[in-house]
Amino acid sequence: MLEALRHYLKNKPGAEETQPFGPDALVYKVMGKMFAIVAWQADPLTITLKCDPDEAEMLRSLYLAVKPGYHTNKRHWNTITLHEHVVEDTLPDGMIFSLIDNSYQLVVKNLNKKTQSRLAILTAQCDK
Repeated sequence: MLEALRHYLKNKPGAEETQPFGPDALVYKVMGKMFAIVAWQADPLTITLKCDPDEAEMLRSLYLAVKPGYHTNKRHWNTITLHEHVVEDTLPDGMIFSLIDNSYQLVVKNLNKKTQSRLAILTAQCDK
């Protein structure tokens, strides 16, 4: 699961993988703004993603694996525990990737217009 996550996160347009918080956390940024944190050495693995506050609350009420964001603004971020084996409170893989897309889009939407334009150019170059 870790390698699939890393591949997906790193291949978002304008994304980079960094470790500003030390070796235990892989931080993914788009145009310098954080959209995901993977606690890659945690067992089980966790990912922290930006989320609309109402959706964040709803997900927490539906899934035990979804908690308020660890070391982030708990209103806008969720930390999701990713189990290797399906357990009752596990989110489906497809949903994890959808939540990654949502987090990425929320961050992109809040970039200033100049940075959004630079990202659009990068995206167009990647699509060629």
